[in-house]
Amino acid sequence: MRLTTDNTADSIADNTAVSISRMELSSISPDLFFERYQKTGTPVIITGLKVDDWNLEYLCKQLDRQEFLFRYYGRERYQQDKRTWQNIGSGVPLKTMSFTDYAKLLHSHEAHEKDLYLAKCSLKNTKLAENNFFSNISQQLGLKKPIGNVNLWVAPGGHLECLHYDTLDGILIQMHGAKKVLLFPPSQTYNLYPFSIFVHLLRGLELRAWFSTVYPENPDLVAFPKFKKALEHKQELILEPGEMLYIPMGWWHEVTALGDEMVCSVNQFWGVYPISRAILSWCRWRVIFSNMLAIPYLLTKFAIAFLSQSRQQQIKQIFYRF
Repeated sequence: MRLTTDNTADSIADNTAVSISRMELSSISPDLFFERYQKTGTPVIITGLKVDDWNLEYLCKQLDRQEFLFRYYGRERYQQDKRTWQNIGSGVPLKTMSFTDYAKLLHSHEAHEKDLYLAKCSLKNTKLAENNFFSNISQQLGLKKPIGNVNLWVAPGGHLECLHYDTLDGILIQMHGAKKVLLFPPSQTYNLYPFSIFVHLLRGLELRAWFSTVYPENPDLVAFPKFKKALEHKQELILEPGEMLYIPMGWWHEVTALGDEMVCSVNQFWGVYPISRAILSWCRWRVIFSNMLAIPYLLTKFAIAFLSQSRQQQIKQIFYRF
């Protein structure tokens, strides 16, 4: 099989998604969702979700003194050329603290200054897992094979999750505050200048080949001239509380927490159907090859962690990066 960037799976969304549709959850059936969006790999905004307001007070009651890993981004990184970054996404430095301590940093705006982010936090062992509206939504959409748990994402206003893509289908549900989302289809991968897969040889999973080196809202068109072509396919939306965004595998997305206070959402990843959409996607194969190249670095990290006095904490942080 020849893998190319202009294969059917990666180009099909370009031919079908002129703009992002919005549909009421009550008007969607599993068959309609599959045929119109999942089968074609087309994003859609689902409205009319009946969700509680997960504001900071509510989260503090539910999570209290429970400890989590927080990503420590630091605002200064966004003034730098991304090509000089040594880490990205879940590869950035991590800090362990209780949720109530994090809430204090949100109130004081220290979380904003340091860009502290609670990301990819599984709800499995929290009181929030008792809310069953996630399963009701997935049943109505006909989504199959959940991959991992429902995850919580809590950010200070202004936080930016840089342009990247995932190898699974995902749903992002807004619970409090609003997010701006930029989208680019998979066919624009090389016009978005992703990190090379070979960065994984030296940085393991601290850098990611599925992140872009371009700032899409402030691009250097001299350094990244092909980005002009990608802009022709750019789509932008605001996700409000009670709305859900379906992000198909391979779709590039950059997410910004709007406002000045706390912004909260949840997500879950799902198996890609039809399976041919996954098999024929070069975006997905790039990640597979990247992960293979990261193995020697990860084995070295595991060996160092096992010999360390803080063995348990270091191993936990390594697994968090997956």
